[in-house]
Amino acid sequence: MRVGTWNVNSIRSRTKRVIDWLVREDVDVLAMQEIKCRDDQFPHEAFTDAGYEVATHGLNQWNGVAFASRLPIEDVVHGFDTAPGFGKELDDGTLPREARAMGVTIAGLRLWSLYVPNGRDLENPHYPYKLQWLANLAEETKTWLASNPEQPLALMGDFNIAPRDEDVWDMAVFQNSTHVSQPERDAFQALLDAGLIDALRTRGVEGFTYWDYKQLRFPRKEGMRIDFILGSGAFNELVTAGAIHREERKGEGPSDHVPLTVDLALDVPEPEDDDRPMIF
Repeated sequence: MRVGTWNVNSIRSRTKRVIDWLVREDVDVLAMQEIKCRDDQFPHEAFTDAGYEVATHGLNQWNGVAFASRLPIEDVVHGFDTAPGFGKELDDGTLPREARAMGVTIAGLRLWSLYVPNGRDLENPHYPYKLQWLANLAEETKTWLASNPEQPLALMGDFNIAPRDEDVWDMAVFQNSTHVSQPERDAFQALLDAGLIDALRTRGVEGFTYWDYKQLRFPRKEGMRIDFILGSGAFNELVTAGAIHREERKGEGPSDHVPLTVDLALDVPEPEDDDRPMIF
């Protein structure tokens, strides 16, 4: 079974590219971030034609997360219970929650697609919001692991944190910036301390996952490693291989992120309909 994550940076702009990759790489489940559309605007039909069921959590043209799966998607949850809100206060005095987290169960795996707040800059209100969001996520993770330690759990997506100095092309460029600040790195470490394991790094998979569109960052190899698959011990035991698909940053109209995948020691049943169209 192959499971992946990809910040697609607008699914409507990259539908064909994402589906082509799914079919070509034989991916069974994909967590997506920054779909940038409402649920009713998502290109469901194209994914269905390719043999994928879709679950989405999108509220507007910003943020948004989703799953595409060849297997049934169950127990869908939009957001986690303690996720903080951000923005203009609502009539009831609360802050609106953004579409940044979605949990599903697929083939017995509990999977989350996460788009962690960016933080913007160290003086921006978005920065403490990011830290609180991550702190609450770490506490939720502890609860999930304690309540069902045998169920494989994975948090996948764009964490908007480079946990190590080597996860950016030049630390001097990032001085006094978000993504590399110590509080953010501590927040990432808190997820590992809660019991999660970096499925790719622990298997020696190295490389950047994001390159800004500006200033020829990709050809100049000026990237960042900010996308991750963090799994529980039960999930990690199933992982047989992992990859960062760097080539997907090339070509026409790429996302500024590339997909990550892990292969799991789980058998996937053959689809009942052998007449599904192949999309290349």
